[in-house]
Amino acid sequence: IGKVVIASSNTVLVASVGHLYSPNKERGVFKTTNGGETWKQTLFIDANTGVIDLIEDPVNKQVFYAVSWYRERRAWNFVEGGKTSGIYKSSDGGETWKLLTNPECGMACGENTGRIGLGIFPGNSQILYAIVDNQSREPEKADQDPKTKPLKPAEFRVMTRDQFLALDQKKLKEFLEDYEFPEKYDLKTVNEMVRSGKIQPVALADYVSDANSDLFSKPIIGAEVYRSDDGGTSWRKMNDAPLEGFFYTYGYYFGKIWVSPFSADEVYIAGVSLLKSKNGGKKFESIEGENQHGDHHAMWINPSRRGHLINGNDGGVNVSWDDGKHWLKANTPAVGQFYSVNADMARPYNVYGGLQDNGVWVGPHTNRANVEWHSLGQYAFRPILGGDGMQVQVDTRDNNTVYTGYQFGHYFRVNRATEDATPIEPERELGDKPLRFNWQAPIWLSVHNQDIFYLGAHKLFRSLNKGDDLKAISGDLTRGGRVGDVPYGTLSSIHESPMKFGLLYTGSDDGLVHVSKDGGNNWDRISDKLPQHLRVNRVIASAHEEGRVYVVLSGFQWDHFKSYVYVSENYGGSWTQIFKDLPPDPVNVIREDPVNPNLLFTGTDHGLYFTLDRGKTSMQLTNGFPAVAVHDLVIQPREHDLVVGTHGRSIYIADISALEMLHDSILNQELYVYSPGSITQKVAFEKIGGDWKQIAATDVNLTWYTKKSGPTLVLLKSADGKQTFAELRDTSEAGLNFLRTRLFVDSAYADKYREWLTSIEVKDEPKKFTKGRLLLLPGEYLVEVILPGETRRTTKLNVRKRGSKVEQ
Repeated sequence: IGKVVIASSNTVLVASVGHLYSPNKERGVFKTTNGGETWKQTLFIDANTGVIDLIEDPVNKQVFYAVSWYRERRAWNFVEGGKTSGIYKSSDGGETWKLLTNPECGMACGENTGRIGLGIFPGNSQILYAIVDNQSREPEKADQDPKTKPLKPAEFRVMTRDQFLALDQKKLKEFLEDYEFPEKYDLKTVNEMVRSGKIQPVALADYVSDANSDLFSKPIIGAEVYRSDDGGTSWRKMNDAPLEGFFYTYGYYFGKIWVSPFSADEVYIAGVSLLKSKNGGKKFESIEGENQHGDHHAMWINPSRRGHLINGNDGGVNVSWDDGKHWLKANTPAVGQFYSVNADMARPYNVYGGLQDNGVWVGPHTNRANVEWHSLGQYAFRPILGGDGMQVQVDTRDNNTVYTGYQFGHYFRVNRATEDATPIEPERELGDKPLRFNWQAPIWLSVHNQDIFYLGAHKLFRSLNKGDDLKAISGDLTRGGRVGDVPYGTLSSIHESPMKFGLLYTGSDDGLVHVSKDGGNNWDRISDKLPQHLRVNRVIASAHEEGRVYVVLSGFQWDHFKSYVYVSENYGGSWTQIFKDLPPDPVNVIREDPVNPNLLFTGTDHGLYFTLDRGKTSMQLTNGFPAVAVHDLVIQPREHDLVVGTHGRSIYIADISALEMLHDSILNQELYVYSPGSITQKVAFEKIGGDWKQIAATDVNLTWYTKKSGPTLVLLKSADGKQTFAELRDTSEAGLNFLRTRLFVDSAYADKYREWLTSIEVKDEPKKFTKGRLLLLPGEYLVEVILPGETRRTTKLNVRKRGSKVEQ
C-alpha cells in the first residue's frame, strides 16, 4: 500500500502498488464510501503498474493526484521504471482519472521513468512539485577528452580482441593500477592472455565488478525536481545542476518531496541525504545533522510552527525545531532491523548483530534498552563494521576474533582488541566466471576446529587457516543463475553438523539443498522431494541425531506466503513437513534447542513460535514480544538464553531453561514446581516511615507447570514445611506460569517467624518492611504451590547472604 487518504469519516482512497514480486490486477486506486465495507477500483493501468503516491487538494476536496509506477521485480532482476509511470488527476473525488504527464507536458517521461513523488503547496493548490527517478543514462560529458578519459569496466564488456590489443597501453596500465589488479596480472601478462585467447576482454570487467559496486556505479541521471503552477497541466525542470549521488541507482528506495506550508519556494527532498531548497528547487543544500543517519524516507512539517520537522531515515527518527540546523534522535522504542544475531561464550556473554544499513554491533547480554547511558556517556554496544551488517561468527576460544561483513559477500576477520579488520576473499583467477554472492552471503565457523571457516557464493569456499586462502570445495550448488541485475542462484544458508566433522549442508536462493558427507569432496542434491524453486532460508543439522536435518523454505520472492518447515532423519533422503499449524506466513529461521531435542524455535515475518514435540504442534511466544519479523535466532547454551534478532524492533532475550525441562516426565504431571535455586539478597531502597532507607530485598522468580487453570495459592514455608510465613495469590493457566515477587514474611506470621528463628538458634533480628511485614533472613525455605482440588507441590528455596562465596 503506497498511501491511504482519509477524505471523510466514510470515504477513503487507497494507493495500491500491488504485489511485490509478480504481476497482479489489484493495483491502482481503490475507493470506499462506506467506511471500508465495499471497495471500487477507480484507477487501473496494467498488471505491472501500481500507484505509489496519492494526495488530496487541500482546498478543493474533489481533486486528487495519483502517481503510477511501472516496475517489475523478480528475485534476479528489478525493472525500476517504464512508460506507464506518470501522474494522474481526478476532479470528481477519485471516481475518474486523467493522465497529466505526456511528452508535451515538460516532464521527463517514457520507458525510463521510475518512481515519482508529489508535493502540494497548501497556500495555492495549483502549485505542485514532483521528484522523478529518471532511469535514463547520463549523457557523456562534452568536455571529456577521449584521449585522457580513463577506461571503465563496462567498456571491456563490449570490446573485441582487436580493440583491446589496440588500446593505449598507458591507459590500460592505469586501469590495472586503479582497480588494484594483483601484481601477477601486469600489463605484459594481461596483453598476452588476451592475445593468446586465454581470456576475453570481458574478463577484466568481470574481475573488478561485483553486485555491490554495480549498485552504485551505473551512470544514470537519477533525481530530477519539477514544478507545476497550473495544477499539473504543465511542468518545468527546476534543479539547475544534477543531483549527483542523491538517488544513485536505487531511486525506488526514496521518491518523496514536501512543500513548506509557509512558502511555495521552500521544498524538501529525501534521498541518500536530506536536502532543502529556498528557491523552488533550483539549488539545494543539505539539512542533515551530525545526529542523523543517511537514507531518508519520511518527513512531517509542522503546519503551525516554522522549522519544526520530524524525519524518518534508516537510523530511526530525528526531530528538529530549527529547520534542520540541529536534530534530536528519538530512539524509543528501539527500531533496529537485524539481519542476524550471534552470541559468544564470554562472561557475561556478548550479543552480536548485523543491521540493515547500520553495520555490525556487539554488546553485553546484560544490557537492557534504556536511556541512562545518555547521562553516563557510555553506550553498552559498540560498532565493529559498517555497511549493511551481515552474518557474524565468533571464535569462542578467545571471544575476540570475529568474522563478519557487509552485503554481497564482503567479509572480514576482525580483532576486537586491536580493531584490525582483515579482508576475506575467495581465490579467483582472471578469466574465471564472476562469483555470485547473495545480499546476505552465508558464513560458518566450524565447531570442530575454529580455524576452519566457510563462505558461500554459488560455490562453497573453505579456509583451513582462519579465512585466509579460501578455496572452493564444490562446484555450482545452485541452478546456475539467471540473467538480471540482482545476484540469483546463490547460496543462502550453510551449516556443518555439530556431531560430525565434514558433514556439510548448503541451501540456495533458487531452492536447492545439497549435502556432503566427506568434507566437500562429493555432493548430493537432496531437495528434489521438497517444494521446488523456493528460497532456502535455513538448513540446520541437528545436534542430537547425526542424520537429522531441518530446512526452512520461503516463497516470499514469488508472492507465495505459505509456511514451509521440513525435517529429514536420513541426511535428506526423505522429508516430513513440520510446524503445519503455523499461520500462512514466510518462515525465516529455525533453531534446535541444544538440551531438549523436542524443543524447536522458529521465526516468521510476524512472530516467534516454539514446539515441544518437534513440530507436531506449536505455540506463539507473545508475552512481552511484539508481532514483528523474526530474522534470526541463536541459543546461548551456558545461560540457556534465546537471543532473537527482529527486523524492526531490535534484539530480545528470553530465559528458556523452563521450556528446556518440559519433557514428558513433567508434561504428564498435574503440577510441577521448578526449583528457583539460590537467591541472593540484593540492595534496594524503600520509603519506610516517611524516609528513604536502604534495605535488603529478596526477589525471586517462581515457575510452575500445570494442566489445570484457576486460583492458585503460593505459600512460603520453613524448610521442614511445618511453619507458613507468607501467602501469595495468583491465577494459573494451563501450561507454564511465572510469578516474580519480593519474598517477605506476612505481618500475620511475623511473631511465628521470630519464634521459628529462635527455635533454630538464629539470633539476627529480621528487618522490618512496610505494613508490618518482615524481610527474609538468609537460610533454607520451602515454596508450596496449591491448585484447586488441593493439588500441591513444593520446592526448595535457598536465600543467600549478599557477598557469599557461592555468589562470587
